[in-house]
Amino acid sequence: MTAGVEFRGLRRMFGRTVALDGLDLTVRPGELMALLGPSGCGKTTALRCVAGFEHPDEGAVVVDGEDVTRRPANRRDTGMVFQSYSLFPNLNVRDNVAFGLRVRKVPAARRHARAAELLELVGLPTHGERYPHELSGGQQQRVALARALAPEPRVLLLDEPLSALDAKVRLTLREEIRRLQLDLGITTVFVTHDQEEALSVADRVAVMREGRLEQCAPPAEVYDRPATPFVAEFVGTMNHLPGRLSSGEVTVLGMTLPVEGPLPATPEVDVLARPEAVLLTPDPDGEGLVVTSSFRGSSARLRVRLGDLEVLSDVPGHDTVRLAPGTRVGVGLVRRPVLVAGRAGES
Repeated sequence: MTAGVEFRGLRRMFGRTVALDGLDLTVRPGELMALLGPSGCGKTTALRCVAGFEHPDEGAVVVDGEDVTRRPANRRDTGMVFQSYSLFPNLNVRDNVAFGLRVRKVPAARRHARAAELLELVGLPTHGERYPHELSGGQQQRVALARALAPEPRVLLLDEPLSALDAKVRLTLREEIRRLQLDLGITTVFVTHDQEEALSVADRVAVMREGRLEQCAPPAEVYDRPATPFVAEFVGTMNHLPGRLSSGEVTVLGMTLPVEGPLPATPEVDVLARPEAVLLTPDPDGEGLVVTSSFRGSSARLRVRLGDLEVLSDVPGHDTVRLAPGTRVGVGLVRRPVLVAGRAGES
């Protein structure tokens, strides 16, 4: 049985440092929610409050309608996977997976059957008699995942579980985690500072900053329609183009576009534009000059010198011939509402 999770006005202080500053967030039953943000934003503290390893100074943690804020960790019905695996070196893989069941005094035959079932599920059916030191990092993390799932928790908590792995293993394992989560339908909270990881696995992404929630939305919405300049900067690559505000619109690159989101107090602003929103047209008299081209198969990223600026533009791969380095280009933007931020140095 899965359960929803609610963070209600969570506040947590460590000395004078504010780790959580009134966090309000709801994770729906069966959903994979990614908590995304830079180091120190409070995402791990929020996760540990759900697990029962931290207790908020104010607010409540509610699981399936029950306030569990002061309930001990061993009575919360959650499973947690850590960045560092935390396997018991003196136990073999089967006994590591079955450890939580042994604590619950489940009979040995049932423990071993459940361990075998989960090792099959995570792709390690023949590794039960091995010890942690005989496994790769990716295999150890699969065992840790199986151990967390063994007691059939209502909520699965993942604290940067892939950050210690190399890139190829990380990609494979994040796909496996998502497959398992969908197959089991278990409510999952996944903490990461890796934007690509969050966008690729989550049903919704909660972007955090300084203990507060900046935006919570499906991945495509967080990327395409960031709620704040911070989200726009943190998720994906962003160009800063000088513009001028007037009557809720901004003039940039000779175009006038509507503005969405908060409006700075000063008319001189930076227009935030993704590389794919920057349009290039070959033009011998164009104000831009293609400096470099990085081919990526179906697309290419071009670096364009525009006066004192350098602008990034993503174009279809087949356009790299007509937009080779040294080509002069006209530079424009896709006609849609844009997000703006106060220009650095402006009061």
